[in-house]
Amino acid sequence: MAGHSKFKNIMHRKGAQDKKRSAQFSKLSREITVAAKMGMPDPDMNPRLRAAVNAAKAQSVPKDNIQRAIDKASKGEGDNYEEVRYEGYGPGGVAIIVEALTDNRNRTATNVRTAFSKNGGNLGATGAVSHGFERLGLIEYPGKVGDEDKVLEAAIEAGADDVESDMGDGDENPGSHQIWVAVDGLHEVARELEKTLGEAEGVKLAWRPSLTTEVSADDAATLLKLIDVLEEDDDVQTVWGNYEIPDEVMEKLG
Repeated sequence: MAGHSKFKNIMHRKGAQDKKRSAQFSKLSREITVAAKMGMPDPDMNPRLRAAVNAAKAQSVPKDNIQRAIDKASKGEGDNYEEVRYEGYGPGGVAIIVEALTDNRNRTATNVRTAFSKNGGNLGATGAVSHGFERLGLIEYPGKVGDEDKVLEAAIEAGADDVESDMGDGDENPGSHQIWVAVDGLHEVARELEKTLGEAEGVKLAWRPSLTTEVSADDAATLLKLIDVLEEDDDVQTVWGNYEIPDEVMEKLG
């Protein structure tokens, strides 16, 4: 098990959610509704719903909003959403996976294809890039829960497979711990970690790249614009990529 990694290829830039709080509430509520409809409306009996509720709590979604989404689903109310995955390439040949929940496949496909084509990328067929990723469970904690050794020990005890820690460098970058686990062990490992580290900031299914692609300064700005455009779409839930942007490039981009 690795204790530290410099990978910064998971989802989008840190802090991007702050500017999209309202939209994020809607996306999280949609995931809760879908999870509750697919299984039991009790988070303790439905691992996917529990993960969705934990993610919503981590983003400070009001309890009333969470319960309302669960209640609507249990009564069979609300829109019926379909899970869709899109795969393609961004600037610099970066592999990108887009996961969406939609009630209109044509609308979502058009929006995603347009985002790629207008921002230096191209949309491919399903399976075009996912072979270069591994489907895993991801449990996220802020850096403040403890140092690398503490989190590594807790992860080992809980049965996790790997840990990537970035201890940050101050208030603006407080760091984070990313704990990776097999998909079928996500629920159990998250429960065990709660006993020693408290409630996680995020518990989700994720795509982890086998290899990362370093992005040049010329391509970085366009790539980040593509990711922002995708994330701003109401139907898009998550965006994953195998990119790694050097710190000095990120600093120049602000």
